[in-house]
This record gives sequence, C-alpha cells and structure tokens, in this order.
Amino acid sequence: MPGIKDVAERAGLSIATVSRALSGKGNVSARSRERAQAAAAELGFVLSYHASSLASGRNHNVGVVVPSVHRWFFSSVVEGVSATLLDAGYDLTLYNVSEGPDRRHSVLNDFLLRKRVDAVIAVSLELSEAEIQQLLAIHRPIVGIGGPLPGASTIRIDDPGIAEAATNHLIRLGHTRIAHMTGDASYQQDFRLPGTRQGGFEKAMAAAGVQVRPEWQVSADFTIQGAYASARQLLGGASERPTAVFAASDEMAIGTILAARDFGLRIPYDLSVIGIDGHELGEVFGLTTFDQDPRGQGALAVRLLLAGLEDAADGGATDTEFPTNLVVRSSTSVPPEDTVQR
Repeated sequence: MPGIKDVAERAGLSIATVSRALSGKGNVSARSRERAQAAAAELGFVLSYHASSLASGRNHNVGVVVPSVHRWFFSSVVEGVSATLLDAGYDLTLYNVSEGPDRRHSVLNDFLLRKRVDAVIAVSLELSEAEIQQLLAIHRPIVGIGGPLPGASTIRIDDPGIAEAATNHLIRLGHTRIAHMTGDASYQQDFRLPGTRQGGFEKAMAAAGVQVRPEWQVSADFTIQGAYASARQLLGGASERPTAVFAASDEMAIGTILAARDFGLRIPYDLSVIGIDGHELGEVFGLTTFDQDPRGQGALAVRLLLAGLEDAADGGATDTEFPTNLVVRSSTSVPPEDTVQR
C-alpha cells in the first residue's frame, strides 16, 4: 500500500508539503497542491487523518458550546461555524449545555479538557477566568461570541448602541408612547443581554425627553409564544396603548405583531414594531430590525480560530465588534393621528 513518502517522491515534493496539500492546512502553492493531488490519485493514496493528527498534534476538530440548540440565534451561529469548518477540512463537536449548571460544568471542566478538540467556540456563554485559563493552559484557543471573555478573543455586537438606535428609529418617526419588550430574569445569567438592551432603550428615551412608562415595560422569554402572551397583556389590559414597541429580539417582535392582530390593530398604522436579530421570518412579517447576521458571526469565529492555530506565535486575544445593519420594512411608520382609546 502506498504511503505519503511514495506520493512525495512521485510529486517531487517534501513529505510536509504533500501533507499540507492533501489536508488543506497551511500555505501551499496551487501548483504544488495539483502535483500532490495528481500523485496521490495515481497511487491510490488517501491521507489518514489519524496519522496526520499524530504527526501534527491536532485533531482537526473544534468544540462548539451553546446554551441551546433549539433557539434560532444559536442554531444559526452553528450553521455558520459548521459550513466554514467543513470548507477548512475540520470536524465539529457540538456541546449543548441547556440542561443546567451541572451539564455546563461537566462540558467546560471535563469534556473540553480531554484534548479531543483543537479549539473552542463559546456562544453566548460568560466563561469564568478560571475556565478560560484551564483551556489556554492546554493550548486550546477560545473564541467567544456574545460578550467579553478575559484572555480570549471575542466577537460581539454593540447591544446597547443597537437598542438605542432602534428606539431612536421610532422616536424619529414621531413616536413618544413607546413600550419595550425585554427578556425575563433567567436571560440575565450570561452577559446580561436583556438589561444591556433595556439600558440602550432608556438612554434613547432620556436623550429625547420621552417618558419611560413602567406599565409599558414587559418581559418574555425571547420566544414568539412567550412574547405573544406578554404582548396581549400589554395591548389589551390598559386604558391607553403605546403606539410603538421595541422588542429585544425578532421573535418577541413577531409575537407582538401576532398579539396586536388579535385586537384588530393594524401594523404599522396603529402600532409600529421593531426588533433585533435578522430572523428569516422577519421578511414574512415585514419586520423592521437590526440584522446581526449570526451565521456570519459563526464563520468569523472559525476564521479567527484557524488563523490562531496556524500562527500560534501570535496568541493575542482580540475584541471584534461585528457590524449590524438596520433593515427598514413595513412594520414601522409614523404614529396614528388619533390614538385608539380603551
């Protein structure tokens, strides 16, 4: 059976160059890659990734840790990660820590330390400094998505700035009776996302001199169903309704739109709604939103990790603010001239 040495001799290349050419790892000229692939095909040689891993000390596998695989944002990030890893010839091991603190502790303090992965992507998980350092100590670089991680590279969006901009979009249209749909307390655990976006909302309202009314501050669980129930209470239980709602996620914005329809409210003529995410259902509902492209965030996380693996001497943690884009659709407009009274 031919070996990689035979391929190298047939191609007139070094064994190291053939290994890089056939594995897709490292810098190899197009000409050398073609020669290596042609020689391998002629000899019927298939690169053994097990042997390659033994030689390089790598597993060509990246661990991805998510709070839940059922939520749109997390699954979208995983799609971006998976596609980019496949293109680079890497496998993915997915760890879902939705079942509580014991599962999370087991993944971070056991599974990821077994040296079966080359690097780790943590999605919307606020790892402790000790958790990060024990991974870095065994040379497993980390990229976090969602917020700062001490000593690790991070990809994040400007959550307070985007929330402020979303609220200002409503204010510029002329709205002064604005409600906010935030996440409930359970979502404050990692990076305190609901509070961060609520802070941006309150900053915009204060700067415009617009009153924040406590009865128009409602919470839900970042799902369409949860937001639908909360929005029914917001829109159906008071003598005066808001003319606009800023929801901290697109799914909650969609739940708000569905609840508004139950009361015969026309979107956007009676009620304007804006969200944050870039959810694919947003186009169906005509939702105005800030698109944060989670698939793009996942792809960027892989590129940062692989660049770090190729250039281990670099080793510096980076903090990358991922760009977002305001997508204006039909769910927002100027407020009604005559507000509906109940």
